[in-house]
Amino acid sequence: ILNDSLTPTFATLVLRINNRRWDGVPFIFKAGKALNERKAEVRVQFKQPPGSSFMFAGADCPRNELVMRVQPDTSTYLKMNIKAPGLRNDPLQSEMDLTYNERYPNAYNPDAYTRLILEVMRGNQAVFVRSDELLASWEIFTPLLEAIE
Repeated sequence: ILNDSLTPTFATLVLRINNRRWDGVPFIFKAGKALNERKAEVRVQFKQPPGSSFMFAGADCPRNELVMRVQPDTSTYLKMNIKAPGLRNDPLQSEMDLTYNERYPNAYNPDAYTRLILEVMRGNQAVFVRSDELLASWEIFTPLLEAIE
């Protein structure tokens, strides 16, 4: 892409749902082309645990995080803070990991497009965007696209 091009190649978007259940929870979307890696995943970062600075004598505790990766290497893992082994009271981030290729090394795990085409042949519409979802996404992105053009 030329340096003076106005073609969008990367975007980060923070959306919030205006209701009591999701108050204060940001939904962060990142997408782009020609990046260093190809990745599709959902990350849920939990709130900082109350009292962690007292439990670990002011040590910095990263947030617990649930990661569900679609590609590459389908996996689900939970990053969580634990007390490090031993007598000291130090925080340590650990993972509970379910990487499909490691857990099920001999199983056939088709890629996302193969599964999508199979759902088309089965007549299953549940994996596709509904028309009201598509219209809502255009309501969000059209003003942004018009502003950068």
